[in-house]
Amino acid sequence: MSTIPFDQRDGWIWLDGEFVPWKEATVNVINHGLHYGSSVFEGMRMYNGKIFKNREHMERLALSAKMLDMDQDIEIDIEGWMKAAIETCEKNNLHDAYIRPIIWRGSEGMGVDARVAKPHMAIAAWSWGKYFSGGADGISLITAPWKKAPPSCTPYQAKCGGLYVTNSLNKHYAVDKGYTDVVVLDWRGQVAESSGANIFAVIDGVLKTPVADCFLNGITRQTALELAPIIGVTAEECVLMLEDLEKASEVFVTGTAAEITPVSKINETEYKVGPVTLAMQEAYVKATH
Repeated sequence: MSTIPFDQRDGWIWLDGEFVPWKEATVNVINHGLHYGSSVFEGMRMYNGKIFKNREHMERLALSAKMLDMDQDIEIDIEGWMKAAIETCEKNNLHDAYIRPIIWRGSEGMGVDARVAKPHMAIAAWSWGKYFSGGADGISLITAPWKKAPPSCTPYQAKCGGLYVTNSLNKHYAVDKGYTDVVVLDWRGQVAESSGANIFAVIDGVLKTPVADCFLNGITRQTALELAPIIGVTAEECVLMLEDLEKASEVFVTGTAAEITPVSKINETEYKVGPVTLAMQEAYVKATH
């Protein structure tokens, strides 16, 4: 990952329908999205000049915007957003890229009634390699201190900036303890996800993943479930407890940034990078390329 601060990079950002020089794509500090977390976003990847599941990501962005009552003040234009994402990569001469569309409420007003501030939209793209360093040998996870709330407490189906506060705190906890990331449990004590990726485990030959009933149903998660029968593996969505993960022969996490990353350790339990994980990685590369 580049060490150049994101506000000091060169290139172009698509901002409210126009391309703006990267360093000029700014907002005022009195900004509703900054103060109240009223933003929704996506993480997408382009491989060899083609955005993987461009439509699915933009459809989810639209759903997120609707869940935060933004659709009353911004035109939902899936086709236009998809085209803008492609043009953003082309404008920056990128063929392999990470793409970040974001919609946030601006500076038109402040206060808890978010509708006083109008939504704005931007799309940025940059070169970004592996999300987890050393991921080929597997990452380490520790049980997180912060849990996922019941579905009646948060708009969990929205990829909302404000919901990522506990993700960040959990990530900090893991790094401070010498681990790569976390296993987040929900309010019932069931396995949910990591700080920014979904969790899969091979148990008794079956690929299992938690039911997405209080956390984001990742697009890469959905892709892994689609790929499972192609690689000859039975997959199911089910309740998983930490004790179940201790019995697993393989564990991996999925996400647009993480792609398919093996897990080598959860708390004190260690795992090998096994055949299902390797087959899933190969199938994912074929699907995305």
